[in-house]
Amino acid sequence: MRSGLLLWFLIINVVSYLVMADDKRRARQRRDRIPERTLFLLAAIGGSLGVLTAMNVKRHKTKHASFRVGIPLLLLLNAVLLGYFLF
Repeated sequence: MRSGLLLWFLIINVVSYLVMADDKRRARQRRDRIPERTLFLLAAIGGSLGVLTAMNVKRHKTKHASFRVGIPLLLLLNAVLLGYFLF
């Protein structure tokens, strides 16, 4: 179970990073955007590290208070849950 859980967190964080990067690209091209609710959902189901990394690397959504506060809180929640299930 541990390896499956770690694999899940690895995959969902990579996907989350790629989705945030794609949303930044779409924003620059003035195309249809990925809903913020989808980005928060990805973060809530384990991808908060990927979303936070993309926020900082791509400088995307960094001025939104909901992202500046919500994503680190979701990262803390993800870390607590991962620690609980692994140990």
